[in-house]
Amino acid sequence: MAAELHLFECMPRDHRKLDAFKLADQLALVYRTTSEFPASERYGLQSQVRRAAVSTPTNIVEGCAREGDGDYLRFLDIAFGSSRELVYLTSLASRLSFLKEREGKELTELGERVAGALANPRRSYGRR
Repeated sequence: MAAELHLFECMPRDHRKLDAFKLADQLALVYRTTSEFPASERYGLQSQVRRAAVSTPTNIVEGCAREGDGDYLRFLDIAFGSSRELVYLTSLASRLSFLKEREGKELTELGERVAGALANPRRSYGRR
């Protein structure tokens, strides 16, 4: 375990300290919500929502694992795009009545918070 801790300490950034990651990790739990989508959407909207929800935190993690600021920003940009995609997809799923109104609203708001949290590090690194 000591070797694991030492290895992790060498990493340039700890994704677990980012508010954007904490919010995106909550967003990935959309898996539970989408399990109630119609079976006909298994390879359609359900799959697309799940991919966007998981892409957001995983790209934050991957970006934090990169040493260069350019790579870090590129992965944050991808995560930002995935969070915006998820906002749209949850809106669409709500309008199609695949999500309850409250669930759709909560997911949309959370997606917006993730996008907002990602905007801050993207702006601050972009100024360097």
